[in-house]
Formats: sequence, structure tokens, C-alpha cells
Amino acid sequence: MVVLIILGVISLLIGLIGCVIPGIAGPPFSFLALILLSMARKWEPFSAKFLMVMAVLTVIVTVLDYIVPAAGAKKFGASKAGFWGALCGLLVGLIWFPPFGMILGAFLGAIIGELTGGKQGHEALKAGWGVFVGVMFGMVLKLILSGIMTFYFFKALL
Repeated sequence: MVVLIILGVISLLIGLIGCVIPGIAGPPFSFLALILLSMARKWEPFSAKFLMVMAVLTVIVTVLDYIVPAAGAKKFGASKAGFWGALCGLLVGLIWFPPFGMILGAFLGAIIGELTGGKQGHEALKAGWGVFVGVMFGMVLKLILSGIMTFYFFKALL
């Protein structure tokens, strides 16, 4: 029981760190903490409905974390080339230079995509800025969800 609670606290910490460091999936670790506490407390602290809602929100926010930067580029005037450049750059950056390569890769990918698509430097930079805004928005979403799960974890623990 104590081991599961300690593992839950560690999962929460990793979850919160993962919200600000790209490449670490923060909300899934926070959700794991809820499961570990539930196991330690014989499934009493949280209802099945609560856990299902948190699971669905975790999946949604995790998926959005990969989509929002590219959508941000689109919102700031990126073309399809910039959108796909951001997505490709995000993945390449995540693989080759984790964890920060994800942000840099998406930013540079959007710019390169725009430049190859025929846009001038200023317009390409605007699309890159959109990627940055998207990454920051995704980070805020992850922090909110992981913060809520952290609150409920400690509320149920005490």
C-alpha cells in the first residue's frame, strides 16, 4: 500500500514535469498516479465514472499536444506546406533532439515548409510563431489537467 502511494507521488511529479518538458507525456503519468492510489486504497477514493472521465481527458489532451502546434501554425496563416512542415519538424525534433527538439523542430519545420511553399521570410516567421503559441497552449492544457489530477490525488490521500 505505501509503495503504491509513493509510486503515485513519483508519477505525479513526473506528470507535472512532463507538462513543461516536451517529449514526456505529463497527463498519462498523472492519471497513473490516480490508478496507483486507487489500487492502494482498494478502489475506494475515486468512482469508476471519475476515472473514466479522467482517462478520456488524458487521451484528448495528449493527442491535442501533438496537434495544437500545427494548428497554431495554421491559425497564424501557415499554408498546408507550413502545417505539414510543423508536424514533420515536431516528430523529427522529438526523435533527434528530445525533449526540446519538439518545439524547435515544429517551429523550424513550419518556417521551412512556408519558405519551400513560396512565402517570404516574414510570413514564414509568423507561421513559426503560431507553432510556438500552439506549443504553449498545449502546455497550459496539460498543466491544467495534471493540476486537477494532482489536487484530487492529494485530496483523496489526506
